Amino acid sequence: MSAPFDRGHTDDLMAFLAASPTPYHAAANAARRLADAGFTPLRETDPWDGAPGGRYVLRGGALIAWYVPEGAAPATPFRVIGAHTDSPTLRIKPSPDGGRHGWKQLTVEIYGGPLLNSWLDRDLGIAGRLVLRDGGTVLVNVDRPLLRVPQLAIHLDRSVNDGLALDRQHHTMPLWGLGEPRDGELIAFLADAAGLPSADAVAGFDLMTHAVEPPAYLGRDRELLAAPRLDNLLSVHAGTAALLDAARPDTRFVPVLAAFDHEETGSESDTGAAGPLLATALERDVYARGGTHEDRARALAGSYCLSADTGHAVHPNYGERHDPDHRPRAGGGPLLKVNVNQRYATDAAGRAVFTAACEQAGVPWQPFVSHNDVPCGTTIGPITATRHGIPTVDVGAPILSMHSARELCAANDPFLLANAMAAFLRPAG
Repeated sequence: MSAPFDRGHTDDLMAFLAASPTPYHAAANAARRLADAGFTPLRETDPWDGAPGGRYVLRGGALIAWYVPEGAAPATPFRVIGAHTDSPTLRIKPSPDGGRHGWKQLTVEIYGGPLLNSWLDRDLGIAGRLVLRDGGTVLVNVDRPLLRVPQLAIHLDRSVNDGLALDRQHHTMPLWGLGEPRDGELIAFLADAAGLPSADAVAGFDLMTHAVEPPAYLGRDRELLAAPRLDNLLSVHAGTAALLDAARPDTRFVPVLAAFDHEETGSESDTGAAGPLLATALERDVYARGGTHEDRARALAGSYCLSADTGHAVHPNYGERHDPDHRPRAGGGPLLKVNVNQRYATDAAGRAVFTAACEQAGVPWQPFVSHNDVPCGTTIGPITATRHGIPTVDVGAPILSMHSARELCAANDPFLLANAMAAFLRPAG
């Protein structure tokens, strides 16, 4: 590898990925790490105080966490790391129990933009949250081979290798047993898995499938990482580690981690980046420290946001899909993403802030820009900049197979991104 590597960080990322099959699990697991480090959970319906220390708010699949250093004035600027907890997948429909021709199946709706072929003939589990009649929520995770979306045999479609065409309604339903479907069967099974007395306790659910094959090192020298949900739990994990590193009494800024849900579908929800969750948390923190509307405006004017999402490493089999002068390599450090049409929020000032953090951390970085003939994706970066008026720079670790059920990156890139993030939250000087 061309850059430094702490395998312990990547080992920990693998454990985080395996334990976080849904946004709800990811947010809860990150919150648990913060709580273990002394961060205090806050309820949004309670009054907040402005004493020094770490705090976090957990709402569904979203997490906002921050650390107030000693002596922080109400107008102290924020340094925000933004990421998202959701990934493309197959989610369970409200009436889940289906089937035909002697097979029990589950009805699913396609969430985000998955590479559908990557979900075929793959062992899948099911996880999510069960909302109870008393208002409580229970997380459930059946992390074993439970479901499968079987592909049609080549003998019944001789042209399949000339181009696979999947009907999103009919060809994506996973099977999970034999016989005729029975209404309520899935929820009864999951209620039992969650330790509930019966399915009658369940009033609602948000459930999704996930690949159960665990994260693994790949390659002769184990220098690659194959795992589900690298987009974008790699960034959530790195941001959590960076916030814990920055949680020190002498920190100059108020470091913040904002891990949102629903990025893959546009971020428009009460837990998405386009919603009010982050704005409300920052405002309440300023006011809790005795600040005014003027202090809030001053704090935001001096703030910066690092929008962290995975990006595209150059693909060895499809090099022509990349800009010929910008071909970032796996293992070469985080990407600095640029798009002049504001699909990314990076500008020259943002570049200066991020490259300074990389230099401070001793981390290499790579510029990324899309090929002019290949449409550019987007992130929470432009949304955050527009919603809050905070200058934002888009970055991320380079990966292959983005939006696949199983993605690939260099095993050292998560460590490099986390170090750059830590320096961004605690800049020198």
